[in-house]
Amino acid sequence: MKRLIAACMTLAMCALPMAAADDVKETDRLLNAGTVLKEILNVPDDIPQDLLHKADCVIVYPSVLKAAFIVGGSYGRGAMSCRTGENFTGPWSAPSMMALEAVSGGFQIGGQATDFVLLVMNDRGARAILSSKVKLGGDAAVAAGPKGRDAAASTDVTMRAEVLSYSRSRGLFAGVSLEGSTVRPDNDANEHLYGKKVSASDIIFNGAVPTPPSGQRLVATLNRHAGKQK
Repeated sequence: MKRLIAACMTLAMCALPMAAADDVKETDRLLNAGTVLKEILNVPDDIPQDLLHKADCVIVYPSVLKAAFIVGGSYGRGAMSCRTGENFTGPWSAPSMMALEAVSGGFQIGGQATDFVLLVMNDRGARAILSSKVKLGGDAAVAAGPKGRDAAASTDVTMRAEVLSYSRSRGLFAGVSLEGSTVRPDNDANEHLYGKKVSASDIIFNGAVPTPPSGQRLVATLNRHAGKQK
């Protein structure tokens, strides 16, 4: 009996550093997401302000590696925040951790580590993404987002796509389609980050948890650059 108790205590002690490591990992990812978004939105003419103001939600995936899409089952990780309020007119919500996946032979990115920003343009797309795994180009249409003058010429872009995707690699910024990849909530990461099981929908729509310190930059950047929906 004493040996059993000792073994259980040993396992518990070993699990604590692992849990702490997961917490740090998710915190770092959220911090990186905030940094990437701030850098991108501080550059003029990258993501058009009119599209950003129309978006219901924003998803940021920092430093997605090419290898993550070559090896089936690997994925990039990031965070999603949405406007609060019944009609998506309030301040931006606490973030939900998100995963970006691609099957072997499907969409593949090139070059070095790439940062992705996805604008979710309507309520249907937002709720679908937060409730389950959504294949971009399938359950939710996706298009490479126009930028600069192209955005003004593409006034119907939000009518044709529920998700607009942008990417930045080695400092270069361009629209790129993520069609064929999938987006889903990262529930394990949310549990590590918030210290309890909580669904992505409850985080985003029900205010189940406050914004953690590591997510303050992400949310503050959104409130600053897209505080009101047009």
